[in-house]
Amino acid sequence: MKFTTLAKMAGALALTLGLAGCIDMTNDIYVTSPTTAKATITSTMSADIYAMVKAGGNQGDDPFCKGEGETLTENEDGSGTCVAISEGDFADLKFDDGGSKPVITTNDDGTVRIAIGTKDMMGDLGADDDPETAAMLKQMFEGHYLTIRFGGAEIVESNMDAAPDSDAYVEIKIPFLSLMDGSADLPEELYAVIQP
Repeated sequence: MKFTTLAKMAGALALTLGLAGCIDMTNDIYVTSPTTAKATITSTMSADIYAMVKAGGNQGDDPFCKGEGETLTENEDGSGTCVAISEGDFADLKFDDGGSKPVITTNDDGTVRIAIGTKDMMGDLGADDDPETAAMLKQMFEGHYLTIRFGGAEIVESNMDAAPDSDAYVEIKIPFLSLMDGSADLPEELYAVIQP
């Protein structure tokens, strides 16, 4: 599921329902060879929001977890988790078609460089919205994150932090609110050079 779609869906729900708690998303790319990787995108929708999506028939331009290769798990707490996995050649991996699509290249020494530009990830929450709408969106996304993870056999270089759960990954955890209002302090690109 696309980040822009998640934000749009959450915004519409915020306007009509004023519910707190929305979505967490993790984009994980693990390099398996100099030309292949596995991409896993995990989106978790809170119980309140997921119940409303289900009650509405999960329709629309980009329904939650109805795409090819997406698997939905309904959790005991009522939340819904969607996992989309694609693997193979870099060109075959499925990502959002927006401006923050990862660029994956093989270097002459066999290492692989993954980079995501951050400019198109930033929003301008509140710029065109009335203060009440902006406040509702802030309430919904408070405490929710976009996590970007790059991994492989060895991390050679990166401007991201070592993942706390694995030496094979680097990651960054970005509050959705700071992306939505444009205040996230990010470099022009997030990158890692990886030895498969």
